[in-house]
Amino acid sequence: MSAEDILVKTKLGEYLVKRGLLYTETDEWIKVQDDTITLGITDYAQKKLKYVVNVELPEPGTSVNAGEPIVTLESVKSVADAYSPCSGEVLEVNEKLYDTPDLINKDPYGAGWLVKIKPTEPIDESRFLSPEAYAEKIRAKEE
Repeated sequence: MSAEDILVKTKLGEYLVKRGLLYTETDEWIKVQDDTITLGITDYAQKKLKYVVNVELPEPGTSVNAGEPIVTLESVKSVADAYSPCSGEVLEVNEKLYDTPDLINKDPYGAGWLVKIKPTEPIDESRFLSPEAYAEKIRAKEE
């Protein structure tokens, strides 16, 4: 955790929100780099899922649509989807997750990333939550 990151403390837990990323209403984070988006699930989402035991990733080259499920995460507690933040093409998937899906729990903002997407259109960053807005969303959910 860097000094700039936000640690959200609630009655139910502590959740890290990293600065320098954008967030979705469905608890994914995105990092925009040039013409590529990296997608993962947030610390909040992975803690709610508990221990991730299996991940279903799309094939590189797959076309995806904004708001549609792109990854399925299976935990000891439940099954959840991660949603595509944009329409585009899957460039790369995190193949390490096939053998070590718990990287999502250990390092959700780093080694636990899910997919990289090339968007068909420029990303409108105003459609996403800032780190501060996402931290407030967590606080509101946990009250």
